[in-house]
Amino acid sequence: MKNLPEPLYLSAREAAAELAISPASLYAYVSRGMIRSEPEPQSRGKRYRAEDVRALKNRRAPPAGVARAGEADMPVLDTAISTITEAGPLYRGVHAVALADHATLEQAATLLWDTSGPDAFAAGNLPVMNAAMCAIVSATAEAAAIERAIAVLALAGDADPTAFNRSADGRARTGARLMRLVAATILKTQPSSLPLHRQIAQGWAPGNAAATDLIRRALVLLADHELNASTYTLRCAISTGLNIYDAAIAGLAALKGPKHGGAGPRAAHLVKDLADGSLASKVRERVSTGERIPGFGHSVYKNGDPRAAYLLAALSKAGAEERLAAEAPSLITEATGLYPNIDYALAVMMRLLGLPIGHETALFAMARTAGWVAHGIEQLRADTLIRPRARYVGPAPRGSTD
Repeated sequence: MKNLPEPLYLSAREAAAELAISPASLYAYVSRGMIRSEPEPQSRGKRYRAEDVRALKNRRAPPAGVARAGEADMPVLDTAISTITEAGPLYRGVHAVALADHATLEQAATLLWDTSGPDAFAAGNLPVMNAAMCAIVSATAEAAAIERAIAVLALAGDADPTAFNRSADGRARTGARLMRLVAATILKTQPSSLPLHRQIAQGWAPGNAAATDLIRRALVLLADHELNASTYTLRCAISTGLNIYDAAIAGLAALKGPKHGGAGPRAAHLVKDLADGSLASKVRERVSTGERIPGFGHSVYKNGDPRAAYLLAALSKAGAEERLAAEAPSLITEATGLYPNIDYALAVMMRLLGLPIGHETALFAMARTAGWVAHGIEQLRADTLIRPRARYVGPAPRGSTD
């Protein structure tokens, strides 16, 4: 009997079974470009390249007895918190874009934390800001918001006697205090039990109802985005046994990087440049010189960031300049094939609210604390140290000198 040829394609069920993963994880690999898919002929479903599935399987499962020196090009952790799909991030199975229509950041956090106990955001659950922490806020009033938050968090764990609480409800309550502390520190206010979008609106756009709603939507969209650089950094840090305050410092430090949270200010400078003059000539000049367009393109979303499309549409309805919310993205996408990402949308939003460059990163940090707490809780529950191995590419061992 002749050997049957290997199939070129696998169904979603076959691909997920071969990799021993959930369908959501399969879609995440597709969104990262690690597995190619295409429409199934005469069907509404999709089929997946068998060669890609098996190549990934081989990288994830080295032969017995071989040390896991480097499983794949990117580290992969199992998580039940979120994943990334072509329709945007899913928060425990709920589309973040749909959630942004009505939810607050606190409600998104409760979903991400998978808590069903007492309300962690109850009015009485406020962080303690001792004299030393207040002094730091005062001394760093002119510093960048992220630096100020890092400085205050360095003392927060010692100020909170329940920072190492191991119960599910205790960890959720600590997470809520962390979120409120980071917001208060960035906004230079006292911790409050008001929903965070209202606290931010009062500080940045008082009396502006449209701004309050836009901030609420943006916070929900930014609450989590799977294992991005800052979240993975936080998980590594907290896996050593840190409390969530100290681990959040690691996340904030990673967020400062120009390739992560620092992308927001670059997009804001682009928006400022595009605001006046000939839009077509400005775009043409940047493209013709090979200059990268900040705020456009994404390592995961190849066909556009759904969060950006959603927020830009909301900004247009709220009165943002069509030149920036619609015309510029269309021109740049036509010229480069790249779509606007959430950094560009946030930059347009900050311009609409009349806020200085840098506020987009501060908003990102306040929102992302929700996801960081979720990943911190999950990693603490796993109770394992994250210790990936390196793929050695140095010189071979030298011969004996005997």
